[in-house]
Amino acid sequence: MNWFKTMLLMALLTALMVGAGRLIGGESGMVIMFVISIGINFVSYWFSDKIVLATSGAREVDAATAPELYALVERLAKNAELPMPRVCIIESDVPNAFATGRNPDNAAVAVTSGIMRVLDQNELAGVLGHELAHVKHRDILIGSIAAAMAGAISMLMNFAFLFHSSDDEEGGGGGFIGLILTMILAPIAASLIQMAISRSREYDADKTGGEICGNPLYLASALEKIEQYAQNAAPLQTASTATAHMYIINPLANSKQKLKNLFSTHPLTADRIARLREQSALVAKK
Repeated sequence: MNWFKTMLLMALLTALMVGAGRLIGGESGMVIMFVISIGINFVSYWFSDKIVLATSGAREVDAATAPELYALVERLAKNAELPMPRVCIIESDVPNAFATGRNPDNAAVAVTSGIMRVLDQNELAGVLGHELAHVKHRDILIGSIAAAMAGAISMLMNFAFLFHSSDDEEGGGGGFIGLILTMILAPIAASLIQMAISRSREYDADKTGGEICGNPLYLASALEKIEQYAQNAAPLQTASTATAHMYIINPLANSKQKLKNLFSTHPLTADRIARLREQSALVAKK
C-alpha cells in the first residue's frame, strides 16, 4: 500500500509542477517542469533521507559518541525486529524527533539535544518507539519523498519569475496572473498532499510505538511534555514547512498560530494522548 501511495504522491506532485509550468510559461514551461520533475523524483527516491538530514542540521552519532542514546535505539530496534538504524542528533533546545530513509535497511532516526534533556529515559523510549514504528510501517519513504519534493517545489516557486513568460503564442501561458496564482497555490497544494499522508499514520505509529517501548503511557507522557514546550517556545529553527510533517509533533506550531488544527500535518496531541491511554487501559485488562 505504501508503494502505491508513494507512486501516487510522485504522480500528483509531477502533475502539480507541470500545471505550474503551463501557467508560468505555456507549453514550453510544461516541458521544462516535466523534465525537472523527473529529476526531482529520482533524487527524492534515492537521496531524500540525506537531503532531510542535511537540511535539518543532523549529525550522525555512534556508540562511542552517544552511548546511552545509541544503546536505547539498539534495544528498541531489537524489540521492533528492525535493523539498527543510523542515529543522529540535531543541536537544538526544542524537543522533537523524526525518522527518515527509503526502507528499514537504510533508515535513520534523529532527535534534538533538547528532547534528551527534557524527557526521561522511559519517555525518550516512547518517542523513539514511535519513530521506529514509522520505519516498521515503511512510512519513512513517502514522508521523506514528500519533504524533498515539497522543498523543491517551494524553491522552484520562489524562482518562478525567472521562467515567467507573458507570451501566449506557445499555448496560452498564464502571464503575470498565472505566475502569482502558481506561487500561491502550488505550496498550498503540496501542503494538502502532505496533510493527507501524515495524519492517519501518526495514530498508527503511536499505537505501534507504545508496543515497541513496552508502555503506551511512556509515549503519552512524552507527547504531553513536547506539546507543552511547543506551545510556549519558538519554532524549531532547522525545520521547515517541507519537513514539518516528519516530526513527532509539528515543529513550527505555537499558541499564537490560528487555524492550527485545520492546516496541521498532525492530529491534535490531546487526541493522540487519549488514544494511548485507552491502549494502556486495554493492555492492563489482559
